[in-house]
Amino acid sequence: MKKDIILSGVGGQGILSIATVIGHAALAEGLHLKQAEVHGMSQRGGDVQSNLRLSSSPIASDLIPQGGADLIVSLEPMEALRYLPWLSETGWVIANTVPLVNIPDYPDAASLRREFDRLPHTVTLDAEAIARDSASPRAANIVLLGAAAPLLGLPAERLEEGIRAIFGRKGEAVVEANLAAFRAGCAHARKTILP
Repeated sequence: MKKDIILSGVGGQGILSIATVIGHAALAEGLHLKQAEVHGMSQRGGDVQSNLRLSSSPIASDLIPQGGADLIVSLEPMEALRYLPWLSETGWVIANTVPLVNIPDYPDAASLRREFDRLPHTVTLDAEAIARDSASPRAANIVLLGAAAPLLGLPAERLEEGIRAIFGRKGEAVVEANLAAFRAGCAHARKTILP
């Protein structure tokens, strides 16, 4: 088993929480794990990106080479497009469609949609709306994790254990809200990937 995953977004969206859940699940499965994080501006709104490499064999480098990513999972659509040079020919892009407009010449929604439509393997979703509908308005990142789950090569139960582990200190209500968000994201992806 080998998965090279690029997680991207902007500061404050919860990218590193996604990485922590996946890492927890991978280690529980006995996999090797390497992670490299690149933080943009230290304030909310700067780009945040993480290379996450999982394998049943030892991993030499924590950085994913261009053309080597199996998945790009992004909470911000422009950030997903920024990392396309790292996507393999058979790779998937899982992206939130709701932009965080933090530059003056941010592309319009139709232009972004056309870019995603050109890709052979995508799951796009309004993670914020799905989070609100699942009664977890602050869990868009976990909705996105759920959308990526069918492609991660990790059992959903292990990912749910990771959610419990990282959110457990915040109380059972927070854990259950995040589990609901994760399951809603999974359901959306299954409808998209396996129509």
